[in-house]
Amino acid sequence: MAVLVTGAKGMLGQDLCPILEDAGYEVVETDRDELDITDKKAVNDFITDLKPEIVVHCAAYTNVDKAEEDLENARLLNSVGTENVAEAAAKNDAIMVYISTDYVFDGTKQTPYIPSDNPNPINNYGLTKLEGEETVKKHCTKFYIARTSWLYGHHGKNFVETMLLLKDKEELKVVDDQVGCPTWTVELANGILKLLKQPFGIYHVCGSGYTSWYGFAKEIFEQADLTVNLKPCTTDEFPRPAKRPHYSIMDNNHICRDWRAALKDYLDLRVEE
Repeated sequence: MAVLVTGAKGMLGQDLCPILEDAGYEVVETDRDELDITDKKAVNDFITDLKPEIVVHCAAYTNVDKAEEDLENARLLNSVGTENVAEAAAKNDAIMVYISTDYVFDGTKQTPYIPSDNPNPINNYGLTKLEGEETVKKHCTKFYIARTSWLYGHHGKNFVETMLLLKDKEELKVVDDQVGCPTWTVELANGILKLLKQPFGIYHVCGSGYTSWYGFAKEIFEQADLTVNLKPCTTDEFPRPAKRPHYSIMDNNHICRDWRAALKDYLDLRVEE
């Protein structure tokens, strides 16, 4: 079965493609050099010629803070680009898998978000990813929307690596009033495999359990056996261009493992490398 993966050179794509291949899928990898998702004709021609059974759309604008001043380009990739891919996938009767985010929610809920909860993004990144969700639902009858959160992996910049780089600071302050579900790219990739055996629809594919950014950092250093002068701080003490939801915990219906177990495997692999 042929699977087209957009954004194959990204942090998720580099883990997803070999996992799909190991599962027996014939994977066609594309990135911006092979396929410009903002070019509607190019996307349509590529997918029509290839005729994949599945399209996993990982390509995206992911810089949350930059999107606040660069809405046009964020929308071009996350909304317009997604529509081009979704329309071509639907036209060729392919299953569409779209990677979305916990940032479609505003963080005002006090219990874990479920897929049927109403989105209400509070930053441009979340807004454009939600627009992508809407365009997938508009054009495709066979689709999976996989919302994930706090993503980290070996093939890109991420919170885990940032913390390890800052371990020698005299004092390291990390936000403790935002809570969510850390997710390793390998867990998300395996979760996508599981989705392909489930009914079509919206799913939350993130690490089980939850923590704050401070709690995440603390666990990183404890598992790495590092002594760091780590201090909690508030969001107000660490202002960013884009607002973040204070509560973005999602109910993943046991699709992924506990986030601590996944982090241990990530760190173990990092040491081996």
